[in-house]
Amino acid sequence: MSCQEEFIEIYREKITRKGADALLDYLTNKSDFFTAPASARYHGAYEGGLCEHSLNVYHCLVDYLARERVNELYGLEYSEETVALVALLHDVCKAGCYKKTFRNVKGEDGKWTQVPSYQFDDPMPYGHGEKSVYVVNGYLRLTREEAFAIRYHMGFSGSEDKGSVGKAFQMYPLAFALSVADMEATYFLENDNV
Repeated sequence: MSCQEEFIEIYREKITRKGADALLDYLTNKSDFFTAPASARYHGAYEGGLCEHSLNVYHCLVDYLARERVNELYGLEYSEETVALVALLHDVCKAGCYKKTFRNVKGEDGKWTQVPSYQFDDPMPYGHGEKSVYVVNGYLRLTREEAFAIRYHMGFSGSEDKGSVGKAFQMYPLAFALSVADMEATYFLENDNV
């Protein structure tokens, strides 16, 4: 099964609220979500990397939330729909932002060659997490905790005020859990180019 097929299967099975079909239509037919890279030069910097990264985050979040300590001590319990929504759609802001280009790389022989690459060029510079919230809310209604989770999924590695990140994590533990899943996917599953 391809990443796109797996994404769509999970999405259709788990995300059923009003507007879900319109959002999936946008992702499938009106954006490059399934062919876009996850980054220009680091994790998932290849065609389809964004979809693959989103799936990795989903699986990492499901695993994190299934931990005994997370359930019993922290009391974190979320619906399958919420988990799928925040994980699969946390980086929807990246759709339409990467343009194919070339960059020069010095080979082992000391000669420069051009290799395919991507350049980040955001046509709607609304921020990262906040742009994903904006795009998703244009199709379906997020709960406050879902919106905060997506908004703060970069955690302390983002450009946000660090005090705001800590407060968001304290108020909305799903934001912390999604941040952990995003970092796990990026640095452990997709670490070839990070």
